[in-house]
Amino acid sequence: MRRREFIVAMGWAAVGSSCSALAQTSSRIYRIGLINPGDLLSDTSYFGSAIVRGLAKQGYVVGRNLLLDQRGAQGRKERVLGLVDELVADKVDVFLILGYDPVLAIKQRAPNVPAVITQAGDPVALGFVESLAHPGGNITGISDVSVELSPKRLEFLKEMAPRLSRVAMLWNADNLGMTLRYRAAAEAAKVLGVSVQPLGVREPEDFQEAFAAMTSDMPDAILMVADRLTTLNRRRVYDFAASHRLPAIYEYDLYPRDGGLMSYGPNMVDTYERAAWLVDRILKGAKPAELPFEQPTKFELVINLKTAKAIGLTVPPNLLASADEVIE
Repeated sequence: MRRREFIVAMGWAAVGSSCSALAQTSSRIYRIGLINPGDLLSDTSYFGSAIVRGLAKQGYVVGRNLLLDQRGAQGRKERVLGLVDELVADKVDVFLILGYDPVLAIKQRAPNVPAVITQAGDPVALGFVESLAHPGGNITGISDVSVELSPKRLEFLKEMAPRLSRVAMLWNADNLGMTLRYRAAAEAAKVLGVSVQPLGVREPEDFQEAFAAMTSDMPDAILMVADRLTTLNRRRVYDFAASHRLPAIYEYDLYPRDGGLMSYGPNMVDTYERAAWLVDRILKGAKPAELPFEQPTKFELVINLKTAKAIGLTVPPNLLASADEVIE
């Protein structure tokens, strides 16, 4: 694919047309380098629309005062370093990074370019920053709260399947950030008296081995940790769960919206609004080293009732009442 085919500039201009009152009066065009470890993000995609709208709320409108110089690694981590190099050559003002692998690349290749990161794991435990309050270096962003969320996810799963005694956990074992999330979930399971079937995957081919392991020793439910690998293969997980009538919980509402059973996690619209606010602070002169990491504060339980009915699950009334959204 030619390099210019990665660049998204004017395509999202229409998204900001309703936000003209927010647009900055400066004639300067800001260049934000956006890297997603998965595919390129369209203006109608789950993450793409949230990002563009968050930036528009801060007054940055694509095609007016913003060039969103976008790259997608398409699930191939070996491409990420080259994508960072391209954006450095393009002289981006700030990076907006999704995921763990691009953050590693930023640390290696662009230590002097400011970056706002999301969905990369615990930035302190991973050694990306000195502390949440005082990051140091060139990185700030939205921190991971999996330690707090893992027990709640398992509690919701146990409400959906009261006899839950064993849960299969799928995660990208090649991603340290997601491995830490898995460990937090595994510790939470122990506290709840639930045993864990660990199923780390590293390549798309590994999912078939994970499914075979579950088939030979069937768990009561599935918890999937979200990253570029598991997200790109999510529908295979939906299909396996459906064919074996297994309840499954995911980390973001993207999953129940396109066929998964349920999710509990941060509201991504709110998350990207906060990330956009940090981008705005940097573009106005603030240093990432002095901008504390934000922590998500709004969490939502989303249940796909159609999926539940398809696999023969009756959602308990109390769980339905707890849901922030029920998809029918």
